[in-house]
Amino acid sequence: MTSLPLVFDAPRRALPPRHLADVDPAERRDVARELGLPGFRLDQLARHYFGRFTADVEQMTDLPAAARETLGALLPALVTPVLEQQCDGGATRKTLWKGHDGTRAESVLMGYPDRATVCVSSQAGCGMACPFCATGQGGLERNLSTGEIVEQVRQAAAAARDGALGAPARLSNVVFMGMGEPLANYKRVVAAVRRITAPAPDGLGISARGVTVSTVGLVPAIDKLTAEGLPVTLAVSLHTPDDELRDTLVPVNNRWKVDEVLDAARRYAMATGRRVSIEYALIRDVNDHPWRADLLGRKLAQRIGKHRVHVNLIPLNPTPGSEWDASPRPVQDEFVRRVQAAGVACTVRDTRGREIAAACGQLAASQT
Repeated sequence: MTSLPLVFDAPRRALPPRHLADVDPAERRDVARELGLPGFRLDQLARHYFGRFTADVEQMTDLPAAARETLGALLPALVTPVLEQQCDGGATRKTLWKGHDGTRAESVLMGYPDRATVCVSSQAGCGMACPFCATGQGGLERNLSTGEIVEQVRQAAAAARDGALGAPARLSNVVFMGMGEPLANYKRVVAAVRRITAPAPDGLGISARGVTVSTVGLVPAIDKLTAEGLPVTLAVSLHTPDDELRDTLVPVNNRWKVDEVLDAARRYAMATGRRVSIEYALIRDVNDHPWRADLLGRKLAQRIGKHRVHVNLIPLNPTPGSEWDASPRPVQDEFVRRVQAAGVACTVRDTRGREIAAACGQLAASQT
């Protein structure tokens, strides 16, 4: 097998200090004892953090001053905003975060008429080396901690509540489609999903059905996620239905081929009852051919099932210096028509934030 520029294990760099979001609720009593506090103090802290989106202990006036000082150690500043940009009339807000060690990650908060969604990063950089992706071009720095992932969501929830998108809104959806391959940071991503979906005071109380976890197709990790029993949406970044092209567009395909990935997606859909999303970045003259649309529809219908899958077609957001561009609208429309003709649902994603470098990795790359 040809050697691949893929990184499944992040470089051994120090993770940030322990955060409340890193602590499993079952471990709180032990942590409280370690801090010399009664167990219920951590429950109080969690009610503020998860229930009220508050990370400033000085605002937690129901806690004694001495306890606030001690508990403050569990709320270190994990991600600090370095740059914030907005467009779409304020309905799209992108934030570049800096970690404790200077690593950069991004999130995007988006407002829609019926929901508010945040797209979060799971790694600083990415080791999957997809050539059309700005993050993939930059390589992997390190995994993000559970706390760093949850903090992106908590801060987005607070911002939406406080009217950052125009009118006050409740954060209802979280998509793991920012920087990184979520399933390559499996343990921390699953822990973050549990914190995001558990009701307060154990989590942020966002419905698991509003959470989407994406992957380029790490088959063993998909099967592991299937066994977790979390009813989140699985999104597979497929980008082409044939192995020959996918070996180049998504190098992990050299390890797990298209049919293996789709079979794992079918197992996930059958076990969870959740429809799988197939992400397909449409690239002019690369993967937008009519025969590929026909093959995609046919393969999805056969290997996953017409009613268990949905194709999310994404007009490519070109990265600076890239030779690739989005497909023309007539080509896009014909692609949609052909996939739908196979009985598979196919829609075009609403593109957001082109003028603020909203493709994951673009903003971080522009600041280095």
